Order: sequence, then C-alpha cells, then structure tokens
Amino acid sequence: MTTTSQTLQQERAASAWAQIEQVEAENEKFRKEYGSLIRGLPAMILSDGLAQTLAFLLAKGKEDRTKPHFAAYQHLSAYVCQRLTADRDLLQWVLHESSGDYRRATSESLAYLHWLKRFVEAKDWRSDEG
Repeated sequence: MTTTSQTLQQERAASAWAQIEQVEAENEKFRKEYGSLIRGLPAMILSDGLAQTLAFLLAKGKEDRTKPHFAAYQHLSAYVCQRLTADRDLLQWVLHESSGDYRRATSESLAYLHWLKRFVEAKDWRSDEG
C-alpha cells in the first residue's frame, strides 16, 4: 500500500530528476556551479530564511539568466509554487502570504532541495572551490 507521504516523495523526486536532466545538457562549468549552489541552499535557508535566500538567487542571476543561480531559483520556484498552488513568483508569494504559508513554503523548499541535493551529489557536480 502506498502512503500519501511516499507519493509526495516520489513526486518531489521525479520533479527534481527532470530538473537535473535539464542541467545535464549544460556545460561542465555550469553543472559544477549549480551542484555546489544546490548543496549549500538548505543551510542558507535555515540560517538566513527562505525569502533572503530567494532574493540572493535572484540578485546573482538577474544580470545573466544563464547563470546557475537563476536556474536554481526557477527550479525551486516552479516546484514550490505548483505544490502550494501559488499563482505568482515564489518570492512575491512568500512576501505577501501569512507566516503559516511562509513556513509551509520553507518546509516544501527544504524537502524539494533534499532531492535536488542528492541528485547533484550522485552526479558529483561541485565546483573546484567547493
């Protein structure tokens, strides 16, 4: 018998894997930077908060939308917004919703990043500095 939790975990894993397959098509430098970034995002969210982490990703990726920061933001935002049925960009959504919704978005972000992190570790994508 499949539980709801298992189904949700499978959904997260499948979505994360689809994102990883997109990144796989990028050059090696991009993949390594993306991998190092994804590996550090859970700690950043826990120490700085979800909104600050999202703002960081956008700030680093706004000048050049081909940067891993922008890709990481897009991947996280798309999945979490879909899960929470948010009708706008994730940063805008968390800035205008209740503290309970902010906590839900944080929790879902961390759960999703768990899968992305495991997949980038399996691919051994990390920058030489990381």
